[in-house]
Amino acid sequence: MSPNPENMNSATRPGGPGAYLELTKPGIACFVMTLTGVSCYVAVGGDLAVLLILHTALGTGLLTGGALALNQYAERREDALMTRTRGRPIPSGRVSARHARDFGLLLTVVGAVYLWSVVGWLPAVLALLSSALYVLVYTPLKTRTSLASLVGAFPGALPVLVGWSAAAGTLSAQAFAVFGVFFMWQLPHILALAWICREDYARAGIIMAPPGDEQGRLLSLRMVAAAGALLPVSLAPVLLDLTGMVYAAGALLAGMALLAVTLACAGRVTDRRARRVFVGTLLYQPCLLVLLIVDTLAVGG
Repeated sequence: MSPNPENMNSATRPGGPGAYLELTKPGIACFVMTLTGVSCYVAVGGDLAVLLILHTALGTGLLTGGALALNQYAERREDALMTRTRGRPIPSGRVSARHARDFGLLLTVVGAVYLWSVVGWLPAVLALLSSALYVLVYTPLKTRTSLASLVGAFPGALPVLVGWSAAAGTLSAQAFAVFGVFFMWQLPHILALAWICREDYARAGIIMAPPGDEQGRLLSLRMVAAAGALLPVSLAPVLLDLTGMVYAAGALLAGMALLAVTLACAGRVTDRRARRVFVGTLLYQPCLLVLLIVDTLAVGG
């Protein structure tokens, strides 16, 4: 039986360093750091400003880890009810709720101060905005409306602006073009996960799929619409002369492949088809990052 989150106080047996690392969701934190670093690299036109990229990625990673720990603190009751999350540090009793909260706040403060002092005020403010939207807006909305995914896509894409502002000192239309790509990419990703984990989410009262959509028809239409919109959005960096034909060709092919797997779900979602969409989004993500790097090298050279 899973421990009651309300009883997880300072008397809980402390977990080791691995439990605290788990609170930061290292996989997600590493992606955010990578996205921030790539955005910083693209903004400087391919100049290998190693220290700038490392400082920006590190500060953003600390803030992200703090936000993810605070998210687990806020969702400790829901996590204890879901099969896929009941083994997390708080519901499993390896870290007390209070310790997780304090750890998350500490990482957030350290990350913000680090970014502000080493990189600049704008990246720090944008990174703090991302954390606030994720913890204070998106997290509580998940139990109220299926449209929370739209809100959640903002903090997921804001690292693009953090990296860009660290390199350029300001934001531009090109920065928002890249932001738009990673904003739109998240929507089919989240919707596919909403279908795959629908029973777990229902047990915890989390509304990620449209209510009453047992067959997934509305959810599948949202996935198709998001993947369809991603195609033209992904080409905006080309129109703004940020990237060239290498990126354009790759983004077009990747976008068409993702749209194809979402179209297979249209009106007839199954777990297998939803998993294909989910895997497709996971492949799309690094593909676009590599294309941005390669094309920046080609244009910069």
